[in-house]
Parts: sequence; structure tokens; C-alpha cells
Amino acid sequence: KHDVPVGDYRWLTLVSPENPEGVELLLEPDAHPAAQPFKAAIKADLIPYTSFQVDDLDAEYERLKNLGVRFTIEPMRAGKVKVAVFDDTCGNLIQLMQVCAGS
Repeated sequence: KHDVPVGDYRWLTLVSPENPEGVELLLEPDAHPAAQPFKAAIKADLIPYTSFQVDDLDAEYERLKNLGVRFTIEPMRAGKVKVAVFDDTCGNLIQLMQVCAGS
């Protein structure tokens, strides 16, 4: 949505084409010396870098899978939530989470 030069970097944000006024994600640079070791360590330990709550995890899983997203954890129950995890191809694991009914 936004591409603004900021010195050696750029302020880049993304939105869904279906909802351009909805959630806007900022893509941060990872040039800081601590960024790469941190990202590698949490990925090696299978810890998601971030998590997004969705209303229907199974439907979102199928939609993303059909778009070629590679999931490292398929939808599974984890206590009062259902989760799935995918690789964002930039060195991060991203978790999707749905609060289960009756929880």
C-alpha cells in the first residue's frame, strides 16, 4: 500500500486486495546484526515469528494451501485454540490461530 524511501531502506506496507482499507502490515528490514541469528534460532526451534487470528482456520488453511503456501503444521487443536503454521519464505514461521467454540 505504501512504498516510502527512508534513507537506505523503504517503508513498505501490504494490505489485502480484498480489503485495501483493512489491516496494514509493515515489512521491517532485518539488517541489524542481531536479526539473522534471532530469526534462525526461533525458526530452528519451530517458534512462529508472529501469529494472526482468523475466524475459520480450516477455510483459511485450504485457501492458502491452494495458493501454494507451504504449511509446516497443518490445522491442529491446541487447548482452547486451533493453530496452523506456515513458512513465509523469508525465514519466518507464521502461525494462524482460531479460538474454538465453547472455549
